Amino acid sequence: MNASIASDIPASGSKHLPPEAQSAAETVLYGVTGWPLAQSLSPLLHNTGFTTLGLRALYLRWEIPPQRLPAFVDSVRTLRIGGCSVTIPHKVALLPLLDEASPLARQVGAVNTIYWQGDRLCGENTDVAGFMAPLAQEDLHGANVLLLGAGGAARAAAAGLTSLAGERRPGTVFICTPSDASHLPLAEEFGLTPLPWAQRHDVAARLVVNTTPLGMRGKAENETPYLFELADKKSEKDAAKTTTLAYDIVYNPLKTLFLRDAARHGRRCLSGMDMFFGQGDTQFRLWTGQCLPQESRRALEAALTAS
Repeated sequence: MNASIASDIPASGSKHLPPEAQSAAETVLYGVTGWPLAQSLSPLLHNTGFTTLGLRALYLRWEIPPQRLPAFVDSVRTLRIGGCSVTIPHKVALLPLLDEASPLARQVGAVNTIYWQGDRLCGENTDVAGFMAPLAQEDLHGANVLLLGAGGAARAAAAGLTSLAGERRPGTVFICTPSDASHLPLAEEFGLTPLPWAQRHDVAARLVVNTTPLGMRGKAENETPYLFELADKKSEKDAAKTTTLAYDIVYNPLKTLFLRDAARHGRRCLSGMDMFFGQGDTQFRLWTGQCLPQESRRALEAALTAS
């Protein structure tokens, strides 16, 4: 389970066009598929990048029900769609429909990006790169990490954290869920330490990660899976020095209850926007060979702040 993370996924196999050929080319179509897509910010992220860099490309939304996914993939092949982002519930079902999937995508068991490698339609998982990007400068060597949740984002987090080697590798990665059951297969697969949900505040973890939907805009917006005040009370040491970093994969709203609570109790915070931008940047490099410009990040921040 130690495949290298995709933070430096090469774009050499992409079907992007050189600048001299771009002006004579037809507009290349990209997009995001899922069911439902709700208010996806992926079109804003990528279209801002295309426009800023002067690329003749357009990123669309394709809401595809699960039973139509094979037909959709056929359409991607026939129309030679440049690439596609993939979200729930298609990330796992897409794997057998592609010509090839990267070792990382196979390890995680999910694909969130479609791209072309020559004439082969390929799949990649950039969620791992997106999750790990904000942690690149963090010292996790020998540290305890607590993962809350066991869904797709937790899989990406587990794959990324357990792929770290040598002086960057964490000590123990704990994982727990409210059901006290759904996290057990993930713990076994990635060598994590399962923890009863009721004991989640007892662990002295340098990094606490929320991968649950609690805190997401909507009916769960006023919920949080973790109370830093309770962790402080249970700790015999200065918990703010022990658990220094709180990371929420939810990006809408930008400041979730989990992060607001963490900040009030002296923790540094990483928002889900960092992961969202990171995975999108890796997708963009696969498709175009270029990084997303800062204009894309500013547009994303403005949209999230306005919402």
